[in-house]
Parts: sequence; structure tokens; C-alpha cells
Amino acid sequence: MIKAGIVGGTGYTGVELLRLLAQHPEVELAAITSRKEAGMPVAEMFPSLRGRVSLAFTTPEEAPLKSCDVVFFATPNGIAMQQTRELLEAGVKVIDLAADFRIKDVAEWSKWYGMEHACPELVAEAVYGLPEINRAAIKQARLIANPGCYPTAVQLGFLPLVEAGVIDTSGLVADCKSGVSGAGRKAETHILYAEATDSFKAYAVAGHRHLPEIRQGLARMAGHDVGLTFVPHLTPMIRGIHATLYGKLKKDVDLQALYEKRYAGEYFVDVMPPKSHPETRSVRAINTCRIAVHRPQGGDTVVVLSVIDNLVKGAAGQAVQNMNLLFDLPEQMGLTQIAVSP
Repeated sequence: MIKAGIVGGTGYTGVELLRLLAQHPEVELAAITSRKEAGMPVAEMFPSLRGRVSLAFTTPEEAPLKSCDVVFFATPNGIAMQQTRELLEAGVKVIDLAADFRIKDVAEWSKWYGMEHACPELVAEAVYGLPEINRAAIKQARLIANPGCYPTAVQLGFLPLVEAGVIDTSGLVADCKSGVSGAGRKAETHILYAEATDSFKAYAVAGHRHLPEIRQGLARMAGHDVGLTFVPHLTPMIRGIHATLYGKLKKDVDLQALYEKRYAGEYFVDVMPPKSHPETRSVRAINTCRIAVHRPQGGDTVVVLSVIDNLVKGAAGQAVQNMNLLFDLPEQMGLTQIAVSP
């Protein structure tokens, strides 16, 4: 059994990790930390886990993290980098669901996240945990930078086009919408029920923290820098991301065949039939990205629709997928749930 610890178990990503790991046949939950809730039984805070998780929250100092096989950080940005070096030295594998190790340019990371990096030497070692691109490297890693939710939906949507070199990468557009759980489990005015319900708005148009992460990933696929306009929106739903992606084709290509070939054998990417319009509810609570590709009026514009659950394929589910790869388990183990509908 894999002994797993979670640092930061009280947020939406943390409880999603608990839900998935509690039903994983090869995982034993060894520690769940929370400074504020230390001593409280997990099932008292999250009754959905009654009968499945018997642990209580502990402080990070008291938790037996160094005796774990893997530790997940479901914490705010800037926390994992403070503790990762010590865990790696103890032989523990680390999967960070925050952004501490995603961006290879440390100066660029500091600009977007407003702090100095505590262990820049580990950034170069960290493997970006998007399995559909980095599967071989993930299997050999000891430190995984789990991708962000928007970057997962956008990169998987653009990947076949950029890899094949059939799209003009100087003017890509990612028009994305997210449910309110993407803002985290906290009290902020803009995500209050009365503020977010029956409304729809764009935000961070001047620049979102996920922009450099997406650009970095697309540049790796293309072999050169790319031009990207990324505009996120807040929608009045709890879970889900819908990314509508636009680009100009450089050559005529059978788009459906391109996507089906690229994602053949990828358990967690579903290329839908021609003319499909995937909905966020079709991926609710599962680790799947559903994609549809369109060429309106047969012109040179390609439109890709990519949907994921921001808490699963966009966070906790992808982290479990990475854990499976790290420990040479079937990639889909513990992640074969059917989407919740309605």
C-alpha cells in the first residue's frame, strides 16, 4: 500500500483528494494537516467522508509526513516550496497542486506570484505533471508540479494542432469560463452566492497567473514562443471549466482525424464526434477532458471546445493520475468514476 499524506486538507482541492484517495485500492491515508482545524475529525468537517476517512486533522509539525511514500500539497501558493526539500531528502515523493514548481523561469514566477522562491534549485528538477505530454518523465520523477486547471483544459485542447504544426501560433486565443470553486474555499465578496449567481463576468484580462504557465507549455509543444490571449471568466456554477480555443490554420487538415489519432489510447481524453458541443456537466466529478473540434463554414479558423472538472482533471484527479504513474500502477486506478448527472 502507498502511504499518502495531504498538506492542506480543508480546501476544495484537499477534500477532493480525500474523496479520491479514500476509495483508491492501493492507498492508505496516513496524515491530513490543517493548522486551524488540528484535532478535528475529518468526517466532522466533511460528513460526505463518514465511514471512509477516520483520521483527524493534525498540524504539519505533528504529521508523520516523512514516513509517507507520497505527500500532496493542496495548499496556497508559496507553502510547498518551504517544505519540499526536507521531504525529498527523506525519500518522499512530492506532488504540489499549487504553482510553486510549474514555471521554469524563477524570475517570471516571482513576478506573477509576488514572492521570492524558497528553493529555486528544485524548480529545474520538477516534472510538469500533464501525463498526456510528460508521461515518461513523470514515471521517473520525485517532484511533480501538478498543472493548473485552466492550463490543463487549454493545453489539451491546443495540443494536437500545435504539435502537428498546422496552426499559426502567433495569435492563439483561449476564452475560458470557470465555476466558483476555482477561487477556493474562502470567504470573498465576489464569490458570495448573492454576488456570483445570475451573473457572468470576465476577470484578470490584463494578465492572469495561469498565462505564463500556458504559454510555457504551448512553447514546449511548438518548439518556439507562442502568442496567446487568455481571458478567464467566472460563471455561476460550482464545478467545471469550459475553454473555447481559437486559431488560424496554416494548412488544410482533417481535424477530427488529427485529434482522434493524437488521443488514441488516452484514457482521460475523450475526443467527441464531429459537430459535438461538450458540456461541463458531462465531466462533473471525473478525471476526463472532453474535446470537440470545429471548423466553422469550412474556413481557416479552428475552434476547439475543451471541458474539464476544475477540481478533478484540473487538480486532485490529475494529481492521483500522476501518483499512479509514479508508483507504476494502472493510470486509471481509483479514477474510473462515472460523471454525476444531473
